[in-house]
Amino acid sequence: MSKKISLGAAITFMIITAAVTFCIAMVFAMNNFNEKVHNVKERETMYAKIAEVDRIVRQNYSGTIDETQLNDALAHSYIEGIGDEYGSYLSAKEYQELQESLAGKRVEVGASFEVEGGSLRVTQVYDDSPAQNAGLQVGDMVVKIDDTDLTTDNIDQAAELIQGDAGTTVTLVVRRDNTDEELEMTRRNVEIPTVEARLIGEKGYIRITTFNDVTPDQFGKALNEMLNNGATSLIFDVRDNGGGTIDAAAKVLDTLLPEGPIVSATYKDGTTEVLAESDGGYVYSTPMVVLVNEKTASAAELFAQALKDYGMARCVGTTTFGKGKIQQLFTLNDGSAINLTVGTFNPPYSSCFDGVGVKPDYEVALQLEDGTTFDDLEEEEDAQLQRAIAVLDQMLLNDTEGSQTTPQTESASESSESTSSESSSEEEDAAA
Repeated sequence: MSKKISLGAAITFMIITAAVTFCIAMVFAMNNFNEKVHNVKERETMYAKIAEVDRIVRQNYSGTIDETQLNDALAHSYIEGIGDEYGSYLSAKEYQELQESLAGKRVEVGASFEVEGGSLRVTQVYDDSPAQNAGLQVGDMVVKIDDTDLTTDNIDQAAELIQGDAGTTVTLVVRRDNTDEELEMTRRNVEIPTVEARLIGEKGYIRITTFNDVTPDQFGKALNEMLNNGATSLIFDVRDNGGGTIDAAAKVLDTLLPEGPIVSATYKDGTTEVLAESDGGYVYSTPMVVLVNEKTASAAELFAQALKDYGMARCVGTTTFGKGKIQQLFTLNDGSAINLTVGTFNPPYSSCFDGVGVKPDYEVALQLEDGTTFDDLEEEEDAQLQRAIAVLDQMLLNDTEGSQTTPQTESASESSESTSSESSSEEEDAAA
């Protein structure tokens, strides 16, 4: 038997439904309003205190206020005050320098130096650079820049003396074999080397010092050079690599990994986003080892862990730094910027290494004297490098004996099974 609802009852039901909907909407609206009012009151309190300090200072301070310096200091203190471990305020000049660094190109003469007493010792001369064209060599001692003789008192300003605008010239007086020579160079945009490669026997050694816009192309050329020159295995050295950009690291990894995720990110609102995936177009069966240490951080840690996640490489060295935070740059109206932590990132299948680091498969520490690094060691003295060579020898032996399974397929599936319950909860970094 069907029942009929009276018109009055239907109207009453509709009114009740509308009232409940209205009440729910009002609750959410009030909560949102209260939160905004709370934030407004907090901002008003902050601005009132700053205004009070500003009023007192301007009425009583006997000195001259540099408004640009004051505003920079206020912005810097704000970011410092929120406790963002990796956040920072960048003046317009600092922001421009950072952009050049991330781009991998900047105006300079094309050489690296280190302080040695009251002089600069040349540690690297870039290919096709003003320094190389002028005849500067590794080991040269720079004792004078233009009209300024370098001493222990002014050596800290040496870098600024060498820098300048594109098209301008700088003259370096270099001491070589106890003879001084003037070398004139014209400053211009120079691509900074981030990748270096050489053969160690039949092993291709590729060192990556940072990840920026030019790194993927430099890495691709170095990888092809090593393979074309007969490398049967590869060593990737990211020791002392402090990171760079996740985008650059992902592009490098795309040339090495099978099809699948490379990195994902989780943001303030809890959303998770896959930032990069590999198309699997360049999978290599060549045995690989990654060298890491405690100064390997951020994008460099992602590089090492992603290769481990897919079973593509073994890791040798010491536990890495443990930075899995994402920073994003926000440009301000005056050309300055703030670099703010906006989330966390995680590798393809394992959990986020923030605060933990990437643990090597083979723990090998270096015994170094104070002030020295692995760069100061000969190849045979570098215990981490020697262990990497030994690991590759064993991998090649296993491969020859047919006892080594295809690593990328087996390990990737094993990793996804063991971490499937947690792989959606972590994330990645934009400017790491």
